[in-house]
Amino acid sequence: MGSFGNYLEDKLLNHFFGKGDYTPPTIYVALSIADPGEAGAGMAEPSGNGYERKVTAPADWTFSSGGMVSNASELAFPEATGDWGTITHFALYDAPTGGNFLGYGTLSQSKIVGSGDVVKFAVGDLDTSLN
Repeated sequence: MGSFGNYLEDKLLNHFFGKGDYTPPTIYVALSIADPGEAGAGMAEPSGNGYERKVTAPADWTFSSGGMVSNASELAFPEATGDWGTITHFALYDAPTGGNFLGYGTLSQSKIVGSGDVVKFAVGDLDTSLN
């Protein structure tokens, strides 16, 4: 389980206390071979070999319960055309490349991804919270 990143926490707090508006973005799920940390500074996405962030829709996520959300749909990335490395974490962004780091989590099991592999997350595999 992971948490929201500093950027999103600040946006939500400012919105809640009337210090600014925040419009929910389209959420993209990214994969990482390292722990991104609260600010996303340690983020290490695979590069090339068919890798791209997975775009999601609101219906792909559960309603918050106990301060936590998770994926409500299976999420599958495109087939790897080469080595992506050992995936240990996921992250949430507001853009298909670059963008703002919104949150992250640790995978329950690392996934070694090579050519021909498809990374899939079953319903409930990606948890993130306000903690």
